[in-house]
Amino acid sequence: MRPILEGIRVLDVGSFVFGPAAATVMADFGADVVKIEPPQTGDPYRYLHQMPPLPKCEEDYCWLLTSRGKRSVALDLKDAEAREILLRLVREVDVFVTNYPVRVLAALRLAWRDLEPLNPRLVYAHATGFGEEGPEAEKPGYDATAWWARSGLQDAVRPRGGLPAISVPAMGDHPSAMALFGAIMLALYQRERTRHGCKVHSSLLANGAWSNSIYLQAMLCGAESYRHVDCREPDNALVNQYETGDGEWILLAMVQEDRLWPGLCRALERPDLLEDARFATRSDRRARAKELYAILAPLFASRGYAHWRKALDEQAVTFTHVARLDGVVHDPQLEAAGILRAGRDSHGRAVRSIANPIAVEGSAPVEARPAPSIGQHTDEVLAGVGYDETARAALRSRGAIR
Repeated sequence: MRPILEGIRVLDVGSFVFGPAAATVMADFGADVVKIEPPQTGDPYRYLHQMPPLPKCEEDYCWLLTSRGKRSVALDLKDAEAREILLRLVREVDVFVTNYPVRVLAALRLAWRDLEPLNPRLVYAHATGFGEEGPEAEKPGYDATAWWARSGLQDAVRPRGGLPAISVPAMGDHPSAMALFGAIMLALYQRERTRHGCKVHSSLLANGAWSNSIYLQAMLCGAESYRHVDCREPDNALVNQYETGDGEWILLAMVQEDRLWPGLCRALERPDLLEDARFATRSDRRARAKELYAILAPLFASRGYAHWRKALDEQAVTFTHVARLDGVVHDPQLEAAGILRAGRDSHGRAVRSIANPIAVEGSAPVEARPAPSIGQHTDEVLAGVGYDETARAALRSRGAIR
């Protein structure tokens, strides 16, 4: 077996998460990914873990996650010769990934129109906040702003009467990166047919709208205005959350409630509810959701989570534990399903990391190299495109490389 992307060469010319994370997935499958960074500071993403409210840690866990398996080359792209080095690399690679704003790409002359003549087989992938067209195309976009807040997701998930929720770091960047990864793979597939590369792009706003697409489609179809959820006064007591006696929470997701309702009644040791005319049909249970909640909530609160897990599993009721962050990484299902993968921290010590969510049978697994230090691979990459030690020393002396 060989890694499925072995032999594919990628330039990651971006910052933070959205574009670079797509390159991370390619590295996970064997692509040779070269990360281009500013010589003095590197990618500002290196310092995100120091920003509250992110958990404090000596290890730069953000960088470890999204830069694993890459080689770092530190180039000052405002320097003419350093830019020429980048162009030499562009001529040899298969994929160019960036999330620089359109105006920055224009100033650096690194737009698609600038690079396509140098390498007709190049796949050029551009990640943006709000899209490449429109009055806000040049507006800076993070996933908290473009994916979470602007798409309506932030408003949709807040409880009735509650404040809008703050997003989890990169919760929109990583799924959006999977969309960009998919676009890159489509372009590589098309290149096999046509022998020509192309440009692909995706935005945080587009991915946020796609994530919120059921509610947005409802609005487009003229549905009634969205009514925020209050789990204590639910519109559907069987798709709702309940606190157990030991302070844990259960999320019921009984979408197929006609089939599952009898099992829930048995799990709750309340078979009498099956004969209760108030809850005889789905329409009845919906119409009397608040009454049903008033019955279910004290039942769930009467015993701990372990009891309810066993009872609900035995009746094949659709539910899950509302996991706490510090417990998720110890969940045996994540280990068994391959969601946690082996890796290395910046000191070379073994550490587990989060795998990308794609599994390809028959592709050899790739052991990720540790995330690189700033410019760690500058010498070896530049030597590979014809820069000897004397040339590299001259570039280094004036800060064009590191």
